[in-house]
Amino acid sequence: MQNLSTFARLSALSLGIVGALAAGHAHAAAFQLKENSAKGLGRAFAGSGSAPDDASIIAVNPAGMRQLDGRVFQADVSAIQFSAKFQGSGTYASGGPMSGGNGGDAGMIAPVPAMYFHLPFGADDNMHFGTSLTVPFGFKTEYDRDWVGRYNGVKTELQAVDLNFAFSYDVNPYVSFGASVFAERLDIDLTNAIDFGTLLAARRVPGFAPGSADGFSRIKGDNTEVGFTLGGLFSVDENTHIGFSYRSQVEHKITGGDARFTVPGNAATVLGVAAPGTFVDTEGRATVKLPASATASFTHNINDQWSVMADVTRTAWSKFDKVTVDFASNQPDSVLDFSYRDTTFVSLGTDYRMSDTLTLRGGLAYDQTPTTDEHRDVRVPDATRKWVSLGLSWRPSEQAEYNLGYTHLFTSDPAVATTSATGNRLVGDYEVSGNVLAASVHYKF
Repeated sequence: MQNLSTFARLSALSLGIVGALAAGHAHAAAFQLKENSAKGLGRAFAGSGSAPDDASIIAVNPAGMRQLDGRVFQADVSAIQFSAKFQGSGTYASGGPMSGGNGGDAGMIAPVPAMYFHLPFGADDNMHFGTSLTVPFGFKTEYDRDWVGRYNGVKTELQAVDLNFAFSYDVNPYVSFGASVFAERLDIDLTNAIDFGTLLAARRVPGFAPGSADGFSRIKGDNTEVGFTLGGLFSVDENTHIGFSYRSQVEHKITGGDARFTVPGNAATVLGVAAPGTFVDTEGRATVKLPASATASFTHNINDQWSVMADVTRTAWSKFDKVTVDFASNQPDSVLDFSYRDTTFVSLGTDYRMSDTLTLRGGLAYDQTPTTDEHRDVRVPDATRKWVSLGLSWRPSEQAEYNLGYTHLFTSDPAVATTSATGNRLVGDYEVSGNVLAASVHYKF
């Protein structure tokens, strides 16, 4: 056949990997997860790097370990309920209507665990060691396999797990500095359909038409890299605390990724002649940069009953602009353009101590998405959201405290207008909603 180089380029693009590694952005602005603390969730994570008696500060701002009282163990679990229902239609590159339904609810209910340990040491306990296990990034969407947007994405699953070791030093009762190092494990699992019918019909291969020969691809990869967090905590007095922290970018170089393809027999025969070495099971390489973030946090005790908190976090999503996928087969490299923008998260919260044993709290937040209408895809139907949070703490003894937190996310219905690599067009919008419920135990010994 003629124009084999053009054919090969179309073949590479038709993988749908643009959608696949777009899974690299999915939740809490994109796929960033703040859900590491039931107490923090109850006030929309206001005061995350400055408030006392929450061991999640080990991961957020290691200098804030000064706010923990003695040896502490804390375990949290959050249940995230995310719903994404598509309404719309698709057309093949030929202009005909695309087959398939709306995909069902692509969302999920997923548990997110976290654990912390704090140990003070040194003269007057002015030094602190802490360790934590958290999930700072994670997301999953999964549609019906034969849905109308199958060429853009079917399953998207991403998870990053951090094992963190932190140290801090109290210069005096009002100034502390801290740092931590964490090992981060990233796992990605992505699937989508491939429209071999359109691909081969475009080359005038007899017997093929749009949608007549669907195949399937699955991309999996994992990597472990190291990052760091730096922080400072500054107390104006015993009632007012200001925290600053910076979490580094983590660059994951996936060198042993696994690409698997299901190709219809008639299409495989043609590809074996026209573009040998394409759409075959192979390894691949890609670099995924999980973004850096900086947080400013404020906590003030108004009196013995009321405290107010605030947080501002800026996340450098614009650094996650392009990803190049390099296949070990004859498949040409794909350069994936994401065009994300930096985001801002702002929250305000309050605690009300009703008694020595019971504290109520609440919070509001604004959580900006890095996506835009021009670049939003079906794998991550993300939109800017507003949080409303409630929570409580029950302390039955000096050693034990139990916490509950709940957040409801309000969001507009994001629109999607996207074209697959083979020219198939999908247009519609989503009904998106989210709820988070968390519980924790905080124990001093």
